[in-house]
Amino acid sequence: MASSSPTPLLLVVLVVLLASVRAISISLPALPLSTSSRWVVDADERRVKLACANWASHLEPVAAEGLSRRGVGDIAARIVAMGFNCVRLTWPTYLATNATLSSLPLRWSLEILGLRESAAGVRVNNPDLLDLPLIDVFREVVSALASNNIMVILDNQITTPGWCCSGSDGNAFFGDTYFDPREWLKGLSVMATMFRNTKNVVGMSLRNELRGPHQNVSLWYRYMQQGAEAVHAANPNVLVILSGLDYDLDLSFLFAKQVQLSFTGKLVFEQHWYSFSDGTDWEHRNQNDACGVAVESLRTKGLFLDQQGWPLFFSEIGFDMSGTHTSDNRYLTCFLSIAADMDLDWAVWALQGSYYIREGVLAYDESYGLLSWDWCTARNPSFIKRINSLQSPFQGPGLPNSQEPYNVIFHLLTGLCVLVKSGNSLELGSCDESNAWNYTSTSELVLKHTGQCLEAKSVGDIAKLGSDYGKPCSKWQLISNSGMHVSTEVAKNGTRVCLDAGPDGVITTNECKCLTKDPSCNPESQWFKVILSSRGIPGETASILQLPSLGPWPATSS
Repeated sequence: MASSSPTPLLLVVLVVLLASVRAISISLPALPLSTSSRWVVDADERRVKLACANWASHLEPVAAEGLSRRGVGDIAARIVAMGFNCVRLTWPTYLATNATLSSLPLRWSLEILGLRESAAGVRVNNPDLLDLPLIDVFREVVSALASNNIMVILDNQITTPGWCCSGSDGNAFFGDTYFDPREWLKGLSVMATMFRNTKNVVGMSLRNELRGPHQNVSLWYRYMQQGAEAVHAANPNVLVILSGLDYDLDLSFLFAKQVQLSFTGKLVFEQHWYSFSDGTDWEHRNQNDACGVAVESLRTKGLFLDQQGWPLFFSEIGFDMSGTHTSDNRYLTCFLSIAADMDLDWAVWALQGSYYIREGVLAYDESYGLLSWDWCTARNPSFIKRINSLQSPFQGPGLPNSQEPYNVIFHLLTGLCVLVKSGNSLELGSCDESNAWNYTSTSELVLKHTGQCLEAKSVGDIAKLGSDYGKPCSKWQLISNSGMHVSTEVAKNGTRVCLDAGPDGVITTNECKCLTKDPSCNPESQWFKVILSSRGIPGETASILQLPSLGPWPATSS
């Protein structure tokens, strides 16, 4: 993960990706969306990957954060420029059920809270919104996203406006002080009806992070099924997204018993994961061991749903964007490994670089924010480039090679793929240009359509395709508890080596490092995933991967 002083390897990433960047304008898929087994698909049955940013609109001002910093159209354009096709837009129940609140002008909502500077900022950057009722401000934000062809998932974050979440805030579970199921159902119906004819509103998340001492499975089934039916009755076009228990870490109860609904083809489940979800593992365990344990826990708590044929959306993942937090950096690379391997849908917490007010602090700086405190730039540009390949689908219906998938070798630290260069040497490059590999049942890595295989000759050599036809191929195993060391034995002396990405992006075969025990050792230069892909193969089919424009902040105002 990048810090304030990028490593040479990350500088290589920037060069490779910036060389590939071209200005784009995204388009909405054929709507409405639905589900096909574990995939979200469009009206033409083509895979649609949800690559989203969370945009908070549920805190005390009850307005999308940042309207005092930038024009709403500028913010939407920046979302596109960072490569995202979707926003998970939060809202409190009272915005839909409390007429006094929903009709309050934005100006007064801010000034009542003493946020006169924020009101002045809205007057400068979004003057047309300043005197609109809060519910109309919310509509205008959705409209600005629609103008930029950004899909929207409406997320019921909390009942009473404020920062979420704790187990004792009265908003935690059905029946809590501020969580009346009847009011919640009413709010869902109001929102679903309000946006019934708004085509870019493609999904509704029923409730964020159910939690607290009163949570129980039987009430989860009762009310989440009622909520799903209420949303579908009011707006049959949207995906209905159900969260789990324990701050949306746990969906394990669904392994044995699924929800029972009157409709099909619209149900998606969501799960959350942060580094702090795993206690202190990322600090005190070997990184391979910590990742292996975390992924196995995720599998039992939610990832099994994909294997059962249900779409699973990681609707909140996030980390300290400064790049200085070791636990967050390690967690992030582990998440990217399963995001690549399973081609997950996901949403980053959060878009906002700062808040009007959070937990009593004015202009609170969001260290997890994609945008800087002043909303002017990307807080961590190297992260934006790193996730670029994961913002488009590798797998799923309707892709060019859906009937004949192949393997790519994905490097987790950089977000790049292994490419064959001149002289048959291997280097990192854009996954848009990745070669097609076949990872055989006998553990050989064979270049598709050529019969040439990846061979290891000695420690420290540049990794190359073998040129000695008829010679047995190297056998490559995925070792360590993370399963991300691509390893073989060198024939000369039996030394075990692993693929290793150097600072210049060249792939070598070096001694495997950090396999176990040492918690301070960083194995990430040797972390690869051999994943399935159905993208078009360069030279065979036109590529579908679109790289975002990374130019300056759009100059147009809202």
